[in-house]
Amino acid sequence: MRRLTFRQWVGYAGFAAVLILTAAVAVWSGDILRAGLDPQVPFQTYKPPPAPDYRSASSWALMDEGAPDRASVFFVMPTTFDGGAEWNGPIDDARANAYLRRVVLPNYASPFAREGKVSAPLYRQASLYTRLTLRDDAREARAFAYEDVKAAFALWLRNHPTGPIVIAGVEQGGELSALLVRDALTADPKLKDRLVAAYLIETLVSREMFQQRVTPCDASDETGCIVAWSSVEDGDEPAARRKLRRALDWNDRGELVGLTTAPMCVNPVTGATAQPRAEARQHSGATNATGLEWGARPALTGRLISTECRGGLLWHSAPDADFLTAGGSWADRRKIVPYNLFYGDIERDVSVRLAAWRAKRGL
Repeated sequence: MRRLTFRQWVGYAGFAAVLILTAAVAVWSGDILRAGLDPQVPFQTYKPPPAPDYRSASSWALMDEGAPDRASVFFVMPTTFDGGAEWNGPIDDARANAYLRRVVLPNYASPFAREGKVSAPLYRQASLYTRLTLRDDAREARAFAYEDVKAAFALWLRNHPTGPIVIAGVEQGGELSALLVRDALTADPKLKDRLVAAYLIETLVSREMFQQRVTPCDASDETGCIVAWSSVEDGDEPAARRKLRRALDWNDRGELVGLTTAPMCVNPVTGATAQPRAEARQHSGATNATGLEWGARPALTGRLISTECRGGLLWHSAPDADFLTAGGSWADRRKIVPYNLFYGDIERDVSVRLAAWRAKRGL
């Protein structure tokens, strides 16, 4: 048997090292990138960015933009700030705001604009890193962000003292909107009479946290209720388990704690809770509106997916559409997806509930 030379040994050893390194990067790249977003400072000693002044237009992504003289919509955006040195991002972070305007507003705020004037505050949002860990520091950063949203809502409510209102939030924004609804109705129970609905999009939240002040919508024409869901593709049990394992809820002290009961699920296709699986023919339309200017209505593709609330999650069939893909950086792929499976369904739901709200008042 021919013996290997020293040079050949070195070559094989180097090749093996490259293979091992490549495999390690593939396995641990997520952990490496996640660690790079860790602020590496306790939240208790962290100095956050300056607070927004909501009297200034520069502290709002949108101010009363959309359909005139109908409903007033308060929209809370999801995480767009990656993190790094900050637990909570400054409101003028260029990269975060570019993602907000390119992806979030056209896909998730725009469905409300046909029926209402949409306002969306910029706030010191908790970083993407806080969504990737259950550390106490991360929970405190998420609770800190709520104080900005609460302040923005208080001013917005003073500027919109009458008429129907809609509260909407997506992912982290939905989490904050849930607490906002509970606190607002606790402080002023009469506000429920003005509430068309609260839309907690891609948000896990329990019925119990609202203490019967507001309940999930049981019918498409019910008002003063909550439309909440978190979607998972049929068969993706690992994703479902991850969502439920990481789900947090607000306790009576305004702290984020583990969710101990099944989250509420209202099917956005039917606008109700306990119903049979909605067939694809009932689906009003998905879209990828990324990059569209505000006010431009995207093309919708309906009859695309079937949906069903089960175990507190919204299960849906796999959409057969090339435009519903998520790309971008490692961090961007962990933010809200750059398309909306339920754009048309949200539009329709808001229209039906607002019409019902007006009809009950003879308007």
